Amino acid sequence: MKLESPDFTELDVRAFLKETLDHERHRLADRLEADSARLAALVQAGVHDRRNGDAWSGQQVLAHIVVLSKFYGMLTSQVGAGKLTELDLLGAAQARDVAAEPLLPLPPEKLLSLAQRDHQRTVAYLRNTNGMDLARRANLLDSFTLSAQEIATLPLCAHLEIHLEQLEGAPRS
Repeated sequence: MKLESPDFTELDVRAFLKETLDHERHRLADRLEADSARLAALVQAGVHDRRNGDAWSGQQVLAHIVVLSKFYGMLTSQVGAGKLTELDLLGAAQARDVAAEPLLPLPPEKLLSLAQRDHQRTVAYLRNTNGMDLARRANLLDSFTLSAQEIATLPLCAHLEIHLEQLEGAPRS
């Protein structure tokens, strides 16, 4: 193996970071596409509207997925574009249930359509931006910051996957 690192320059390191950020950007888009397909399969299998104790019903989880998909997808693109550098994430989180309430009467297929529309927008953004844009950060809570990529990874994909697991464990209609 030829040793390259002793001859590395700052430009080489920047090119390496760009390459790895772009690689991760495409993998993140693939992950969101897979999550969206998983959601479609769960809705096709049937979403229940019964609550089990304090747990959300499948319909409530689905409405919440619509809200989080729109909000965190928008947040990813706005932070990545440099249009948003600060956000009251606590206030936004406290408003989430209010935003999901009007969605509850909609049929699961319509909720799926709304969520997937926002997934597709975010996937398109991820595929067409660049890794350096995704490295942009926003202050979300006091001095807590996240990059656009971290927003897409954690509050969007990981959050979505937690709710997909909820739906997978719920009784079917």
